[in-house]
Amino acid sequence: MDNIHSAYHYIIIGAGASGCVIANRLSADPAIKVLVLEAGDMDTNPNISDVGGFVKLWGSDNDWKLQTTPQSALLNREIVINQGKVLGGSSSINAMMYVRGNPANYDQWSALGAKGWSYKDVLPYFKCIENYNGEFAEYHGVDGELTIRDCPEDKMRSPEFLNAAAEAGYNGGPHWDYNAAKQENGAGLLQFHIDANGKRESGATAFLHPVMDRSNLTVLTGAHVTKIVIENDTARGVEFIKDNKTQICNAINEVVLSAGALASPKILLLSGIGPSADLQQVGIDVKVDLPGVGKNLQDHLQLPIIFRTTEDLPHTTLLTGNVLFIKTNPDRVAPDMQINFTPSIPAPLAPLLPDLGGPVCIFLAILVQPQSTGELKLRSNNPLDAPVINPGYLQNEEDIKALTTAVKVIRSIAGTTAFTKLNAGELAPGEADMEGFIRSQVSTLWHPAGTCRMGTDAMAVVDPKLKVRGIKKLRVADASIMPVVTSGNTVAACFMIGERASQMIINDN
Repeated sequence: MDNIHSAYHYIIIGAGASGCVIANRLSADPAIKVLVLEAGDMDTNPNISDVGGFVKLWGSDNDWKLQTTPQSALLNREIVINQGKVLGGSSSINAMMYVRGNPANYDQWSALGAKGWSYKDVLPYFKCIENYNGEFAEYHGVDGELTIRDCPEDKMRSPEFLNAAAEAGYNGGPHWDYNAAKQENGAGLLQFHIDANGKRESGATAFLHPVMDRSNLTVLTGAHVTKIVIENDTARGVEFIKDNKTQICNAINEVVLSAGALASPKILLLSGIGPSADLQQVGIDVKVDLPGVGKNLQDHLQLPIIFRTTEDLPHTTLLTGNVLFIKTNPDRVAPDMQINFTPSIPAPLAPLLPDLGGPVCIFLAILVQPQSTGELKLRSNNPLDAPVINPGYLQNEEDIKALTTAVKVIRSIAGTTAFTKLNAGELAPGEADMEGFIRSQVSTLWHPAGTCRMGTDAMAVVDPKLKVRGIKKLRVADASIMPVVTSGNTVAACFMIGERASQMIINDN
């Protein structure tokens, strides 16, 4: 602990995708002292770098293993939301898919009060972080730290799926880039944050490890933040527990909360920032009555659709690699369904699946614009207690309709001539009642968002500069600030949020 100064210019809580970028950018100035506090350990587990090892990380010491309340619309099932508890955060335990979301997502953010966050505004920040080895340079960066590649596994690439989607009336092909000019109604290969050596590229490996030797940057792992110290409506520092000792470090310029959509609102609540009634219920003094903290919880849901195949293809290493984005309802602002396709059983999942009686291929219908929302509250005033998480999955009937439509789209693709080679009959849902199948089989894709949302209305937690309303020298920068969750895997947007936040902080100070 000798390397801890009594005060830092910036204290960053959380070393996930956003926090790692922010730490890199702020510490580039040698006159600025930066402290990063990460509750998890260093990212030394070999399953992190192994692109097929992520399933072994779920439920491990590198996972927060957060559990929801019983979900009434999911037959009272409790769902585990895996979140990274390790350097790199969830970017160190996820399936490495890189999806920016749809341009309309960001334009919607702007329309909802997040001025400066339209697609035109955020595109330069995406490009700044990327080192993309494909085409469409107009839409991608090539000089950034984060390596992005089109599906790097040959046995995962499925011409049958791509040709079947084309036969079913969708655009696309092996060179369709959903992160370029257009996302919706095109089938193509997924992009991944995997480096040129076939290893995971996380927030830690891309942005933190290369600068860890900076003398002005201190990274503490195993540091569990208990609260932000607030005095006179100003964030003065951070209290945390490390090695069973409670310590406080002071922040000269700002505290940046980047602990994720489930931990960031929890830390705000523990600090007395949130709905006054909820805080008083657990005995926490109210610093600022912010009714939106912990509300607006959104998450992506996944539903597997399984077909028997005519040939036994090799197990894939990646979880999936082929994708189609669609609107199940033309009135949606952006595509609400992401359909992933895997031509065989992924090797990481094989030990977890029951015997399916032969070779199969798997479609995954992912609800990426859920109409159902939920909330997060404190269980008690003990900072070590897990929060109470109620995502409210499938409470809105529109989500059932969207998933039902997605199954019909999948069946239309599977019924094409181009897919004949793979289609030997539908295993699931088959003849099952559709609504019952959805409610019993749908689960999280581990993309919580929106719990400290950005905007200007009464329920907004942060303003468009990510500053917490009513508190000076405190910002939030992670998936929690999304007014609406993006149409696709959220980690790409989290990297961008880190880059955008860094520039805002530097410019303001």
